Amino acid sequence: MLVKDVMIKNVRVARKEDSIRTIAAVICTNKISGLPVVEGEDTLVGVVSEKDILNALLPSYSDFLGDPIRGRDFEGMEKSYKDVLSKTVGELMTPRVFSVSPDDPIMKAGSQMAIQKFRRIPVVEAGNKLVGIVSLGDIHKAIFKRELGLKG
Repeated sequence: MLVKDVMIKNVRVARKEDSIRTIAAVICTNKISGLPVVEGEDTLVGVVSEKDILNALLPSYSDFLGDPIRGRDFEGMEKSYKDVLSKTVGELMTPRVFSVSPDDPIMKAGSQMAIQKFRRIPVVEAGNKLVGIVSLGDIHKAIFKRELGLKG
């Protein structure tokens, strides 16, 4: 089976200038973990995830030198979420994006997700044009249905 056989084509996307407040609302209300970030005519330039948003609340690596927990104002960290919401997608997104092609085997996509430890991967065509997204769940469902002889 190929990625194009199981990918979702109608993909919610973010743009660098979008506010994190807007994107967090999309993520929470749609029960998804992140969005591809595009420019122009759907050119993939990054990904923004709930992990990126939450990481903006957490101390940096250098903050953890010494005793990482003692003396931390955890309630203050949580309250700083309001400051994070005022940032833009471009400030928090992950610019290094792994992707697959619609003509790649689904197990190549699944293997890439397993290696990189994420649950979904953007699907791009020439010029890094976003054409879909595929998740581990999409792959599992497709194989499960095929093996049980189920339609659609």
